[in-house]
Amino acid sequence: MDDELNALRRARMRWNAPLSEPHAELLLDRMALGGDRLADLGCGWGELLLRALERVPDLRGTGIDTDPEVLERGRAAARARGLASRVEFTEADAATWDGPAGRAFCIGASHAFGPAKAALDRLARVVPSGRVLYGDGFWSAPPSAAAREIFGEDVLTLPGLLEAVDAAGWRVLHLSTADQLEWDGFESASRLAWQEWLLAHPADPRAPGVRDWLDRRLREYVRDYRGVLGFTYLVLGR
Repeated sequence: MDDELNALRRARMRWNAPLSEPHAELLLDRMALGGDRLADLGCGWGELLLRALERVPDLRGTGIDTDPEVLERGRAAARARGLASRVEFTEADAATWDGPAGRAFCIGASHAFGPAKAALDRLARVVPSGRVLYGDGFWSAPPSAAAREIFGEDVLTLPGLLEAVDAAGWRVLHLSTADQLEWDGFESASRLAWQEWLLAHPADPRAPGVRDWLDRRLREYVRDYRGVLGFTYLVLGR
């Protein structure tokens, strides 16, 4: 797809994870945010990071991602909400960013580090003493070969993920999982902007490719991983 369509695809997504507004508020509560530095590793456009800054007036934030388009979306949102002086969006590899920070988010970005254990070990360097909000996928039911092909071999069960947390020296202060409504909303939002574009531009030469992508994505979700891939949010302390 071209740059115009790539930029459009995530336009209707609030955040790039299966998460509702009440669930997000609960997680921010559990993070016990104060006047420290908050790092968001693999931040995307940093919506949850900006919500945290809006909550705590003396908090400062750093968002780290390798995608310049989503980082610019984050910067634009920060300017529009009067937060630009308190947050920086940095184009860098989350796996090599050292910090330190008193609090950190790492949501749906563990793949940047490798297996979950590698991500959790690295987060212990970024936050040597404090709290981390870690969000990751896990198998909530035995996956098919097709699901494994989509998501790879590094996905753990929830007990396996908790074993990795323990091995990295973290304590679990809060655990919750995305429910089915959050998953369905996330998957629908990830397709919505392109669905709307397709309905408005059926004769565009790019339309067949967009239609094929949308149909494949919906088919894979319903057939291969709906109710099979879970997503957990862990507030971790050390």
